[in-house]
Amino acid sequence: MAPNEPSRWKDKPPPARAWKGREGRSREALAAEQDRAAGGRHRRMVDLGDGRFARASIELKVLPKTRRIRAYLRWSDKGRSPAEYVGEVAHETRGANLAQAWEMARDAGLLAEESPPERSWATSPAVRSVMRGNRGRDTKPEIRLRSLLHRAGLRYRVGIRPLPQLRRTADVVFPKARVAVFVDGCFWHGCPEHHRPATKNIDFWREKIEGNRKRDAETDSLLRQAGWTVIRVWEHDDPVDAANRVIAVLRPERATAERAGLQTMPTQ
Repeated sequence: MAPNEPSRWKDKPPPARAWKGREGRSREALAAEQDRAAGGRHRRMVDLGDGRFARASIELKVLPKTRRIRAYLRWSDKGRSPAEYVGEVAHETRGANLAQAWEMARDAGLLAEESPPERSWATSPAVRSVMRGNRGRDTKPEIRLRSLLHRAGLRYRVGIRPLPQLRRTADVVFPKARVAVFVDGCFWHGCPEHHRPATKNIDFWREKIEGNRKRDAETDSLLRQAGWTVIRVWEHDDPVDAANRVIAVLRPERATAERAGLQTMPTQ
């Protein structure tokens, strides 16, 4: 909506879904909503001067008299909470109004992109944002696999060291059966099917991925020498197939029956 365009709501206030967020959401959920609307966490920065930055948010308010939705850019600075009026928005959903407000703030020169720190290997704020967002555990593939194993009646430990003296954690561990399951990301562990070499910082990333591969091979060897069975699953693997592989090791006599039951399980 252009700044001078009249509001589409003339006789009644705009619907709550156009400006009001759902109550009871966590801080993480609210931050994720702002990240999506802004196009990334690194695009939510306000330059405070002297090399300092603050992460801002968009706040939507409805003026009772005019029934228009106004957007404000807010951030924190040394205990204060400054706000800058951005403009009016008039979409049917809160997400669309937040996205437009971020674009308006950017067009008005109110935002800046934070540069990566000197020691960061990220080549841009966008790359740094993606890397900071990578989970070390509880990824979607891990959760799906654990859910299927749990539904099959298996109980396990999550994210522990199979060998206490070895500083390597497995994603799913069956201590009594001495079975360690690793769910490997295609990029970080150099998947032969889906890994695509980096086009920037080529030498760094090649050494990084090769190092991860060597570490994985060393981990597998040390665990097997200690009497453990190691199962590695790629994040792109079908979770039902992955669960069946684990069941085949833990319950070989029941693998066929379990496989038949898992085929009907949802993977989402």
